[in-house]
Amino acid sequence: MKENYYFDNAATTWPKPEEVYQFMDSFFRSHGVNPGRSGHELAVEAEQMIFSTRRMLADFFGHSGDPNRVVFTQNATDSLNIALRGLLTAGDHLITTRLEHNAVLRSANHLARDFSIDVSLVEPNDQGYLQLDAIEQAITKKTTTMVVNHASNVTGAVQDLKSIAALAKKHKLHLIVDTAQTAGVVDIDMSWGIDIVTFTGHKGLFGPMGIGGLIVAEGVEIKPMRFGGTGVDSASPYQPDVYPHRLEAGTLSMPGIAGLNAAQKWLLKLGGDKVRHATGDAAEDALSAAGHSHRAACIAAIDHIHQIEMQHVSRIWDHLESLAGVQTLGRLSDGEHIAVVSFTVDGMPAQQVAEMLDADYHVCVRAGLQCAPQVHQVFNTFDTGGAIRISPGYFTEEADVDHLLVALSEICSN
Repeated sequence: MKENYYFDNAATTWPKPEEVYQFMDSFFRSHGVNPGRSGHELAVEAEQMIFSTRRMLADFFGHSGDPNRVVFTQNATDSLNIALRGLLTAGDHLITTRLEHNAVLRSANHLARDFSIDVSLVEPNDQGYLQLDAIEQAITKKTTTMVVNHASNVTGAVQDLKSIAALAKKHKLHLIVDTAQTAGVVDIDMSWGIDIVTFTGHKGLFGPMGIGGLIVAEGVEIKPMRFGGTGVDSASPYQPDVYPHRLEAGTLSMPGIAGLNAAQKWLLKLGGDKVRHATGDAAEDALSAAGHSHRAACIAAIDHIHQIEMQHVSRIWDHLESLAGVQTLGRLSDGEHIAVVSFTVDGMPAQQVAEMLDADYHVCVRAGLQCAPQVHQVFNTFDTGGAIRISPGYFTEEADVDHLLVALSEICSN
């Protein structure tokens, strides 16, 4: 038995690519200075690394505008707070859904209670997918903004982002997309009509914890919520208006950004290798035909990663549905999914199942409400303590899945 069988990648992907560990360590040792604050060579080179990361992430998410509109934050929760507080004003109406993480739900509740924002929660269908007519019915004359979770961290259901973006554009609404579960797993293109993408580094982007960001489309302006040093225009008594300094106050997490930099390059290499394997000598032409080589290669990489992860989750889902007394939240066949499956076992609290998996089989999963209480209310698992969530990742091995399936069979047969 291994020391750990890790099936909690929806919380954070682990392990990371070796290149991420190595570059974070080496760059922090060689350039552990404050970027953008000094004119010496080390500080300039650190700032160059940060800008190159902005440029790669802009391309990755299909943002064709100024890379400086890629703003670094602590995580997706931080990004969502900045976006929502920076866009909405008293009297506005915000539309969101019952599929959201607490990063949105709690932010929306505070906006309603503390800032006089009207909030509507759209109900999904019984399999966890949003219906466009339900969203449209929630729109009022005061609606200015909509925030949508691209994929549920509980059910894995992926929403039809293109159609939602078209609906938002039709009604001239700002669309914020929470990509915490999909960035690095499912293609996301801001040219579909997305105004703000929020992301975290430590999940599908294969970066470290403590780094995230948001990308603000051209023509969309967010009021700054934080104020302080930026390293530019120090004589001004107010926060600079230009991006990224408009939304970045204080020293950035240079080691975290270095991790994202290395992870983007790892995705680039992985995708480039997959394209070359498929096309041989025509690799560069194939990448060019698909668009900018970085974005095209990364799309090839995430398609490959998604395929592997879904092979794992398909085996797990089929096995769970074969076990007596087990109910899954949603069905894999109903639409696009990411590699997340949540389930309950009759007569056994979710936490008990997770503790048995951990103590007896060294299997790491997550039990409870997964910071998404409204989803569990939709699926009637809230009052019983939530569900057990299994989320394999790119580095999950077939033998790990074999071990998990045996563990599930033995636990559910007791």
